[in-house]
Amino acid sequence: PVAGIVRLQVYNQIGQLVRTLVNGYKSAGYHEVTLDTPDLTSGVYFYRIESGQFTDSKKAVLLR
Repeated sequence: PVAGIVRLQVYNQIGQLVRTLVNGYKSAGYHEVTLDTPDLTSGVYFYRIESGQFTDSKKAVLLR
């Protein structure tokens, strides 16, 4: 709901950073990001979004 610096990162199962999808200023509102990484294998990944005081982590399954 508020504009600010946003960071969206993807981690593998052992906590290693594999991609930074967003790292910069975003206006308020809804945004869409596409994960286009042919070098990643199928499996479970975790993504973390940070913006100001807000931080959230979720699990994602990548199927090829």
